[in-house]
Amino acid sequence: MATRRDVIAGTGVLALSLALPSNGWAAPAGFASKRPPKAQRRFVSKAVEAEIARVKRRIADPEIAWLFENCYPCTLDTTVKMGVVDGKPDAFVITGDIEALWLRDSSAQLHTYVHLTPQDADLRRLFCGAIQRQARSILLDPYANAFMEDPTAKSSLPAISDLTDMKPGVAERKWEIDSLCYPMRLAHAYWNATKDKAPFDDLWARAMTLAVETLKVQQRKDGPGPYHFQRVDKSPTETLMFDGYGAPTKKIGLIHSGFRPSDDACQYPFLIPSNLFAVSALRMLAMVLTEARGDAAAARPATALADEVDAALKAHGRMPDGKGGEVWAYEIDGYGNAIFMDDANVPSLSGLPLLGAAERNDPLYRRSQALAWSPRNPYFFKGAAAEGIGGTHVGMDMIWPMSIITHALMSDSDNDIRQCLKWLKATHAGTGFMHESFDKDSPKKFTRPWFAWANGLFGDLILDIERRKPALLGETY
Repeated sequence: MATRRDVIAGTGVLALSLALPSNGWAAPAGFASKRPPKAQRRFVSKAVEAEIARVKRRIADPEIAWLFENCYPCTLDTTVKMGVVDGKPDAFVITGDIEALWLRDSSAQLHTYVHLTPQDADLRRLFCGAIQRQARSILLDPYANAFMEDPTAKSSLPAISDLTDMKPGVAERKWEIDSLCYPMRLAHAYWNATKDKAPFDDLWARAMTLAVETLKVQQRKDGPGPYHFQRVDKSPTETLMFDGYGAPTKKIGLIHSGFRPSDDACQYPFLIPSNLFAVSALRMLAMVLTEARGDAAAARPATALADEVDAALKAHGRMPDGKGGEVWAYEIDGYGNAIFMDDANVPSLSGLPLLGAAERNDPLYRRSQALAWSPRNPYFFKGAAAEGIGGTHVGMDMIWPMSIITHALMSDSDNDIRQCLKWLKATHAGTGFMHESFDKDSPKKFTRPWFAWANGLFGDLILDIERRKPALLGETY
């Protein structure tokens, strides 16, 4: 089975060809749908199909409409496996070209449909199944980021040889704060949309208790804690120093993260965007525990941890912007050392409001976002095809469409949004889908042709434009 880096190197494309129609370099005549035939779609939601038809009618640009039709249902069409466990729905949601469930990706992939759950019982069954699957996964190993469909199976990825405490059912064990935060966010979104108590049973509550306890342990106030990780591949982005515990830190109340949302190792273990996300996610969790379960006692540790991390962020998480002001750092060590950069994966400094981790008009956030979208960020690239943010995961000069989408979602400028749509339209290389990344000068060079999270996020962008800037859907690009 291919890893993410194998896919980047060009493997893993066979899996895509089995799920999606074949892709060429030019858009087909008349922009024929690139979705799988109806009989081959893994999950069908009447509400999602109605949403696609409704929104497409409002899009004047035929290629943008075609991209929306292809991208928005990608998760449902190609990545969902429904089942039943202990008489309750189970949903295993893969990332796309890798046959494993990432807690982060699966949550983000489904979040784009949550507003439609009140209209569709089948969609509610899917969300209940995913929330329950995530809970069982966290109970299996709260430090793992990715899981196998069979909880008794060994990892089919090369991660099986990692020097860490690998357990059956775990596909990869890279400790990332956001892996526990995303399921909290998904639960909160589903509860707010439906007020359906079905997925929030005792099993889910145990998983959330363990998640909060794990985040507290990774404050590492009383020693390094149980988590360690080393990879036989000694690339610095793939392994952690000092016997797998990572770089040294001063204990200041922030939560340590071994890896970034890109699955790349942190340089400094206090990853600020992920700590900001933890504050918002813990407060979301406290709300669900209180409202859906009537359990104020269980909510208190989540709220207390959120308050502690919030205070530590305010005291330690900022750095000078070089212009006389302050911005959020990307990573710090607590000793006064910090780096400024941004990565296309969310949580990022650019995408904090998407996660409830900042107000979109907060001056500190806006300064941080503007600096991230500039040459001050070593992973901001500008080329003949587009400009945007990448990261260490696939290397220099590779722009992630996710960063362009995030930039448009966070912009209030019609011209900025227009430009982002033009870049997205011009860089899908005729495939009709968003990719992981593309070369800033040559979009035909891209990674991960089947990346469901990016496809869903593009759908989010079109829905966001319809809500905030509907006139822009009436233009051609």
